[in-house]
Amino acid sequence: MCGNNMSVPLLADAVTVSGAERETAAVIFLHGLGDTGHSWAEALSSIRLPYVKYICPHAPRIPVTLNMKMVMPSWFDLMGLSPDAPEDEAGIKKASENLKAVIEHEIKNGIPSNRIILGGFSQGGALSLYTALTSQYQLAGIVALSCWLPLHKAFPQAACNGVNKDIAILQCHGEMDPMIPVRFGALTAEKLKSVVTPTKVQFKTYPGMMHSSCPQEMMAVKEFIEKLLPRI
Repeated sequence: MCGNNMSVPLLADAVTVSGAERETAAVIFLHGLGDTGHSWAEALSSIRLPYVKYICPHAPRIPVTLNMKMVMPSWFDLMGLSPDAPEDEAGIKKASENLKAVIEHEIKNGIPSNRIILGGFSQGGALSLYTALTSQYQLAGIVALSCWLPLHKAFPQAACNGVNKDIAILQCHGEMDPMIPVRFGALTAEKLKSVVTPTKVQFKTYPGMMHSSCPQEMMAVKEFIEKLLPRI
């Protein structure tokens, strides 16, 4: 093993679910606002594949404008949750660089970029979409749950030389989401189709689901991961 975790801040105390056999692929999954990597590490453990490593970093604690400047785990500052809300551009780009360092660390440790899936829930899903689409590495796919594309007006131009033009995206959203309305999810799916090959974008909605997850959604995530990261 080469590469020291301490040089990659997000890996220093990330929750890692190791494979039961030789790891040939990785899923890096980011939690939502105010959460930690533990809850999603647990959820992913229930659908794990034995040759895949699951990495669930914790967001840094910062004051969040949307929540009256309360300090909480947050990947970047949030001013609002609508398509036209002002955005923390510098914070999003900085968080994205930190996440790219995690991807690079896995590549250095022998997992090819096309065997890495980036994913997340809510703010974490938003950051994974932005990071994957602006990455110089060709990744296997993106799991985007109950989220949106940050700095959407910068796309498709912001996509890095079309490296991930054919990336597979699984986007899921609860139809009763009170925080990030499903309409915002649908607008995001349409935007993504202008950035990547449209047939590569799956948008699944779940009746009755709020700003959370459900067993049917987790099964869809499992199938998506199995299809993109087969055993080698």
